[in-house]
Amino acid sequence: MCPDRGFPGLRPHSGPSAVSPAPARLNPAAGVPHGGGAEGTGGGAGTQVPRGSIGDVSKMFVDFSDPKEVTDYMMFNVSSPLCLTASLLKTFPRRPDLQRVVVNVSSLAALQPFKSWALYCSGKAARDMIFRVLAEEEKDVRVLNYAPGPLDTDMHVVARTQTADQELRRFLMDRKEKGKMVDIQVSAKKMLDLLEADAYKSGDHIDFFD
Repeated sequence: MCPDRGFPGLRPHSGPSAVSPAPARLNPAAGVPHGGGAEGTGGGAGTQVPRGSIGDVSKMFVDFSDPKEVTDYMMFNVSSPLCLTASLLKTFPRRPDLQRVVVNVSSLAALQPFKSWALYCSGKAARDMIFRVLAEEEKDVRVLNYAPGPLDTDMHVVARTQTADQELRRFLMDRKEKGKMVDIQVSAKKMLDLLEADAYKSGDHIDFFD
């Protein structure tokens, strides 16, 4: 139950997206799905934006000739997070006793181009801008674009084994072989620390290494 908030029976869950009334303080022990997530602060509500996917990194720019492939990717990785977040913010409208927080799991690829990652880079860049616009429109919503660093996830396996650009693929393999990946729990804790400190400008892009 969620007494006095008008949302009875609402509970967090571990699917690709979730919304829940937040505890009085952020709890790192609660964990975050691979790739990140979002929590609310101070008796508020938060949204967890879907992680999405890296797309077909075995293709270079000139290999994308099927509009449906591109549209499907953008539908899942850009349109869906936008519409889901909008729906959740309408479900939890502004009110004096509610602090709303949105975290978009971003990437260095939102800022920097990588060969053979046309879909991933463009999708991440679009999502960053979408949530920067949200920060401008909804001043009471705390918005963070958090890039969690190179995590050892299934997506990274795809990246380091299927990336078409050989130089980038070797770089990714080298990071894995030399143990230079970021621990998921360490990155999750940094994200939670950022949210709890609440010192960032709403809409900012913050990288794990910042």
